[in-house]
Amino acid sequence: MELPVHHNRGLTDKDLMALLSLQNAQLAFGHVPLLDHTDFALEIQERVGLIGRNGTGKSSLLKILAGIDKPDDGTLHTQNGLRVAYVPQEPILDAASSVFEAASLGLADAIEARELYLSGEDGLDLDALQNRIEALDAWNWEQRVEETLHRLHLDPAQSIGALSGGNKKRVALAQALVSRPDVLLLDEPTNHLDMDSITWLEDLLLEYKGSLIAISHDRAFLDRVATRMVELDRGRLLSYPGNFAQYQALKEEQQAQEAVINARADKLLAQEEVWIRKGVEARRTRAQGRITRLEQLRSQRAQRRDAVGSVKLEVSSGQSSGKIVAELDSVSKAFVQADGTRKTVVRSVTATLLRGDKIGLIGPNGAGKTTLLKLILGELAPDSGTVRQGSKISVAYFDQMREQIDLDATLEDFISPGSEWIEIGSKRTHVKSYLADFLFSPARANAPVRTLSGGERNRLLLARLFARPANVLVLDEPTNDLDIDTLELLEDLLQQYEGTVFLVSHDRRFLNNVVTSTLVSEGDGAWREYVGDVEDWMTQSARAQINRANNAPAPITTATAAVRQPGTPTITSPANSASKRKLSYKEQRERDALPETIAALEQEQTEIAAQLENGQLFATDPAKAAQLSARHAEVEAQWLTAMERLDALSTNAA
Repeated sequence: MELPVHHNRGLTDKDLMALLSLQNAQLAFGHVPLLDHTDFALEIQERVGLIGRNGTGKSSLLKILAGIDKPDDGTLHTQNGLRVAYVPQEPILDAASSVFEAASLGLADAIEARELYLSGEDGLDLDALQNRIEALDAWNWEQRVEETLHRLHLDPAQSIGALSGGNKKRVALAQALVSRPDVLLLDEPTNHLDMDSITWLEDLLLEYKGSLIAISHDRAFLDRVATRMVELDRGRLLSYPGNFAQYQALKEEQQAQEAVINARADKLLAQEEVWIRKGVEARRTRAQGRITRLEQLRSQRAQRRDAVGSVKLEVSSGQSSGKIVAELDSVSKAFVQADGTRKTVVRSVTATLLRGDKIGLIGPNGAGKTTLLKLILGELAPDSGTVRQGSKISVAYFDQMREQIDLDATLEDFISPGSEWIEIGSKRTHVKSYLADFLFSPARANAPVRTLSGGERNRLLLARLFARPANVLVLDEPTNDLDIDTLELLEDLLQQYEGTVFLVSHDRRFLNNVVTSTLVSEGDGAWREYVGDVEDWMTQSARAQINRANNAPAPITTATAAVRQPGTPTITSPANSASKRKLSYKEQRERDALPETIAALEQEQTEIAAQLENGQLFATDPAKAAQLSARHAEVEAQWLTAMERLDALSTNAA
């Protein structure tokens, strides 16, 4: 896509150097300003992460930069001949087309130019057409499409209608990449992608030589990919150098400074308001300059952009369930595929799931995560094996496909049909007040659900989920379309929740902050439990692969023993166990020395934590603070390695 260049004497040197720039842009929906005299510039080889609350206008801004939509006012400036490719959040693809045909749409201009040349029509300016074909590299467009599809691991002959949501996203990306764009605009690119695909996308974007703007709520993705963060906040664009972690640090510092400045201004305003209201004598002698300053203070206070309210999440776990939530014994489940073959997605799984567990289900799209969940909850019967549900279980389900949403219902009826009141624990709340906790104004309580954006619908589903007491929460891809602030609040709530949580998500940071164990698909229907979060699974899985390669048993971490009582079964999978043997003299000495090493590492961690505790060091000596933070992470890794080594030596000893 080529965008016109707009010339303006008001352009700065930076704007002239930028690939594209937006000047004094204004956009409003009703009385709400999404862009309020906003400026933006994109430099060569920049990778910008665009963040902000749901409904603030991020997607609208991206469409303006793509040249698809126009602002109410303002100007988009682009370099001459700039190629811009835009991938929407929900790609629109023809289900009847092949992958090759869909990807080729990204080269429509090149295909048209070559076909016109080859048609031999009378009156064609063949020289000009030849120059256009060469500029578009149209002679070999089929090869470009095939190379791109191969790189994206897509079958050119496969039908779009047969693809998963993640592979449809890949096709949309292929459609954009075949044009070799200078600027790539991505709206929520990690939605519908599994963890392997997200890692693949990160690698692809890190190799990409052009510039990138990506709307994303995936904090781990932004940490790895972004070179600059831009936040859209109440019509303004705020820019922060670095990735998401650096943005968070700078944002905290900025908010602290703003709080101090605002508090001083409010105090001064209050003093001046008292002064202006003094008696007649004071009014006779007051200075005009002081009155002018008071008017300025009032104006500044009126123009201050106070932070938008946060979602208030609260959930009641109700009556406690029994100690055992579900018990699976040699459970298997298979489905017949479109080609008539049977695919086993759960094979001989044995597990005991306990009250209070927070379990993340991890696996590629189509691995059977939702199927395993339904087996655990008794919603699906196994082909073989038995499933026994625990007692007093009350389940609240957040559905990935959003099938629970009645688009014609009002927000109020959707949350609390037939009643104006909601009871959470011992607290009784009016439904309009409850909706306000999820940032829905009372005026919108009677609006139909279909008027909501994707992120707002997710918020509404969470509101309904938490409106009912439940001791088991099942969250199937809850993070799609949620803004980062709401994600962090949901994390806090789930950490404090006393019931049991089953969480299907590809958001690594979200899983890391919530789960206490993971159930991981290891292919061919096999599932295995790992104690800890995603990082723990990756560490344990990598060590297990090394041990298997060396024909040694995988070490069992001490964390497993801490979570599960002796004799309690967990997810099992076939494994060859080596017989115990007598340790060598060297191994014996190593085992004897490890407790002292572990104690020293723990002491060092405690000392570092004490220095970093109040955050003062980050302000006085940021270099030393960063060095200590890095050392803290190193010590933690060394401690984990030492613990696993001690456990392995103790386990193998005769």
